This record gives sequence, structure tokens and C-alpha cells, in this order.
Amino acid sequence: MDVQETTAVCKDAFAELASPACIQNPYPFMRWLREHDPVHRSASGLFLLSRHADIYWALKATGDEFRGPAPGELARYFPRAATSLSLNLLASTLAMKEPPTHTRLRRLISRDFTMRQIDNLRPSIARIVAARLDGMAPALERGEAVDLHREFALALPMLVFAELFGMPQEDIFELSAVISTILEGLSPHASDLQLAAADAASARVQAYFGDLILRKRTDPHQDIVSTLVSAHSDDSDTLSDAELISMLWGMLLGGFATTAATVDHAVLAMLAYPEQRHWLQGDATGVEAFVEEVLRYEAPAMFSSIPRIAQRDIELRGVVIPKGADVRVLMAAGNRDPDAFADPDRFDPARFHGTRPGMSNDGQIMLSFGHGIHFCLGAQLARVQLAESLPQIQARFPTLALAEQPTREPSAFLRTFRALPVRLHAHGAAEVHVVVDQDLCGTTGQCVLTLPGAFRQRESDGVAEVSVATVPQALHAAVRLAASQCPVAAIRVIESDAGNDHRNISDSAPSPEEAARHETKDLRNPGGHDGTI
Repeated sequence: MDVQETTAVCKDAFAELASPACIQNPYPFMRWLREHDPVHRSASGLFLLSRHADIYWALKATGDEFRGPAPGELARYFPRAATSLSLNLLASTLAMKEPPTHTRLRRLISRDFTMRQIDNLRPSIARIVAARLDGMAPALERGEAVDLHREFALALPMLVFAELFGMPQEDIFELSAVISTILEGLSPHASDLQLAAADAASARVQAYFGDLILRKRTDPHQDIVSTLVSAHSDDSDTLSDAELISMLWGMLLGGFATTAATVDHAVLAMLAYPEQRHWLQGDATGVEAFVEEVLRYEAPAMFSSIPRIAQRDIELRGVVIPKGADVRVLMAAGNRDPDAFADPDRFDPARFHGTRPGMSNDGQIMLSFGHGIHFCLGAQLARVQLAESLPQIQARFPTLALAEQPTREPSAFLRTFRALPVRLHAHGAAEVHVVVDQDLCGTTGQCVLTLPGAFRQRESDGVAEVSVATVPQALHAAVRLAASQCPVAAIRVIESDAGNDHRNISDSAPSPEEAARHETKDLRNPGGHDGTI
């Protein structure tokens, strides 16, 4: 539809989201929905909410105003469920359950799938990231284009899941090949042929996980599957094999493609908004802010895939949602709602700096992981993968650029990619300048500032004598590493292409958010750091 025609009527938002125009850029249509049809009834009878306040309310009200389909209702909402393995597996996942069954299953899973255990995976994730970047480096350094989607964004969550589940890497690569087939078959508008292909793929995944559980029961290791099948012998309530298989199937589907898509979008944000890369060169809170803004700006899943059934007639913005209606929420539209996020089409990590995960500075909730009792169980795992990846990519390949326009998958549900070709600027084409913020620095000991030939020695009070220098090419890698590791973000690296006008040093003046951090530096960093790299 022409979003300029504000008097037009959209008969089916789901079909419109699958159009070629929306695959490339769905946000003009989402804006139209928010403004003209925020409680949309599609041709199939599903209702779709697009305003942030309504989405937040609906997610929070699940279990009260809304519920998942009861087992006896499955055929009503999934007419092909009687013969579909994939739809039956979907119906048995945690996301489809309601209290008290949901409460029981969430407790059994959450006792082992904790934030602490995910954080304990950080060294392994960092190692996986470094190894994948090592693998990409030779081709990039030869000036070749590399498909970052295939070589990194897809591979990272695969290898992390292999680590988490205790699976051989070759097994996870084989299983990952069928995930997109299953996801397409679970789309509300999937054909019978697509659903049949999804069922065959799901049978393969189901059989593998059944065998994995048997192996972990007899030969447990330090992984989540071993813990779930072997621990808690003192607890009379345990997960059955069928429940555990459903949980693993759901985690693989829910966390693999979405994490890969978010990695792709994060790299695209780095390339499109180089002025925001400084968030990845400082402390962990800056990296976290960048990650949260990526998740808000480009939600990997456009809308909720799980039915939420109205428990009564609900009047919302002048529209009556009848009892028993299937209601979905368009998270991507809510994340771009100007009533929730000021200037929502601007990429601005500052809106999430210094807050708890998922909450903006003015208290608004980022919706990409959902909310309420069905908040995504793998949210922390996805965040850690992004937080460990982006600074390493920035430090290792600071001149990364698109080799050609990325190719998107033609999916209305997942905003993901088929290919994301990247390259490096020509060898020697980039000149590196370094700006040292002396107000933030104030350190003692050695760091990049004392590298010979680049900076003068420090004064006796430990503050650098010079604040700007052009760095010899041999020292580029050391400077980038130091900038990425400086705990107070005092070092900023500025790249410019040979043959182009160099950026003025005045362009590197601190943003208002950075200026505010300068004012509180002594409170946050009273003793300084030793600058070790």
C-alpha cells in the first residue's frame, strides 16, 4: 500500500509486511499503522497492536487479560496442528504455556539457566569471536569481500549453542541448516508444502536432542543439558524428556536466527553511524548502551509469533477485540513509537546509557525481548554475544565497509539476511589520528600514550603532554586495542581515507553525554588505572 495515502485502508498488515518494499524498509508502513490503524484486524482475523503503550500493556497483561491457547483449542488456532509435528512442538514450548504450568516449567529451567551461568560463558564467547575474526582476516586483508552474515553472524550463535548444550561443533552446524525451514513453516501464512518441510526438519532436530539427552544422562559434562538431566535429584519435580526436547527445540529456534540478525544489524549500525562507534571503545556501560539501541532500532522479530487469546471483550482505541480473538503485537513498531522514544528513527545509544538492560533513560521499555511472564529466556545470552563481539570487530577491523548492499531474507516475521558482504579499505588508505581526553585520562603508569614515535612521555603528574597525534601504521593495531580497553574511554581513534578531506579534530569534541561523564569522572575513577594493555 502507499503509506502516503493516509485515507487508505490496510486489509492485511501481515501481507503488507511481507511485501518487497517492507522487506527492505518496514518502518514507513509501521508508522502508518500506529497513526491510522493501531488496533488492526487482519484478513485472517488476527489482531495486531502497533503502539508502544498498547504492546507493553498486552505483554504485561498476559496471564490476566490474555492467555495462550489451551490444549483443546489448538486445532482452532492451528488448524493443521493435528498432523504437524512442528506446530505440536511449538504448542508445547514454554512460550505457549500459562500458569500454573508455565510457572512450573520456568522454575525448572531458570534454576540452571541463570544470568551468572551465562556470564560464565563470556570467556568462551570471546574466544569464539576471536577465532571467527581470525578466520575472516586473511581474505579481508587481501582486499577480498567476505560474507559477514555467513562467516560470523550465523556461526557465532551456532558455536555458542554448541558450547551451551555440550554438542560437537559439526552437529550444531548440521542442525542449523534446517532452522530457517522450520521458522518459515511456523509462519501464520505458511503453505502446506512449507509446513511439511518444517515437520521433516523438526523430526530431525527432535531425534538429535532425544539422543543427546540419553548421552548426557550416562556421560554428563559441564553444560546446560547435562545439568538439566543429571542434577537436582533431590527435587521430586523434574523435566520429562519430552519437556526438555521441546525446551531445547524452542531455544534453538528462538535464539539462533534472531541473534544472527541482531549481529548483522549491529555491524550495519557501526558502518552507518561511525560517530557512534566511540561507545564500543570505552567501558562496559557504553557497549551495553550500543547493544540496547541496536535491539531497539532493529528488532530481529517483527511481531510475536505466539497466539495471545483475549479472555473477554476488550475495547482498545475505539476497537473492540472480541473474547477468544488471537492478538499479536508488532514489537518493531512499538520500538519506533515517538510517544515512547524521542526521535525514534535516530540511532542514539545515549538513550540507554547508565540504565538497567532494556530500559531507556526516561523509563521506557525496549520491546524486542518481550515483557511480562513470557520475557525471553535467552535475552542475557544474546546480549553477552553482542557485547563480546562488537568491540572486537571494531578493534580488529576499524576500516570495515560494505562491499555491496546486503541481501535480506523475504520474511515478514524475521528481519534477517541472506548475505552481508564486507571488505576493508585498501591497505594503507586509512590514516589514524588519536585524541586523548586529558580530563578523563589522569592515569599513572604505562599505556599507549608512551609508545615511542607517536606520543611524548607523560609529565610527572601522569597526564599526557600532548592530546592529539597521527599514529604510524605499525602502531595502528596497538592504538586501537588500547582505545578499546581504556576503562575511562579517554582514547579516541579517528579514521580518515587518503584522498578525502580529513576530519577536523573539532569533530571529535565530546557529546553532551560524554561531557556529563567528564563532570563526574573523579567520582567514578578516583584512583585512576595503570593503563596496562
